[in-house]
Order: sequence, then C-alpha cells, then structure tokens
Amino acid sequence: MIGLLIVSHSARLAEGVQEFVGQISGGQIPIIAAGGASDGSLGTSVERILAGLEQLRTTDGILALVDLGSAVMSVETALEHFSGPPVHISNAPLVEGAYLAAIEATSATATLEHVASAALQARDLIKVYE
Repeated sequence: MIGLLIVSHSARLAEGVQEFVGQISGGQIPIIAAGGASDGSLGTSVERILAGLEQLRTTDGILALVDLGSAVMSVETALEHFSGPPVHISNAPLVEGAYLAAIEATSATATLEHVASAALQARDLIKVYE
C-alpha cells in the first residue's frame, strides 16, 4: 500500500486536500496532512512532516505532494532523519496531483512509481478550454 503525505504552508489547506482525496479514495489508503508551521502559523515544519512520515511507516512507499518550493526543502530535511519506506517528492500540482495519486493508489497493484507517475499527469490537465 502506498501512502500520501500532503505538505502545505497552510494546515487548513493540507487538511482540506486530505479530506478531499480521502473521500475520493473511499478511505482505502493512508493520507496524512502535514501543513503549517509548528506554532500554527503559515509555513512548514520539519517536525510535522517527520511525524507524518512516521505515521506512514508501515506503507510500501510514500508520495509527498507539496505546495511550494520551501515545502520541498522541509521534506528533504525531514528525510535526513527518516529511515522508513521509500519516499518520492512529487512535482505535481498539489490538489490535482493528490487526486490522481489517490485514485491510482487504490489499485491492488499500485507501486510508488505508478502512483508518482499518475500524480504527474495532473500537469497536463486542462481546466478551461479557451
């Protein structure tokens, strides 16, 4: 089973994405929100990210979906202190990528590579035809 880690500068945004994709996946996969700074303000927290990674320790792999650049750096820093299953940091858009990743992750044969690839397909979604 592949787990999703949602990392955002906003705890509310991360929790909203977690709720959305959790409903889409029917609760079949573990999805953890790790948003906001440790004091609850906007930002990212290596400690919150590491705690999220620990919650996903029993999975076969973890796809980290992030909102902005410094979230990537925070995940990379957390990974220096994590020795669990493999983790892939996605370059997909946060909401759409999490949506497609969650759908792929519900497959009985899902691998981290397949879930990461599905998330990246979100970069090609057209929302408005002009």
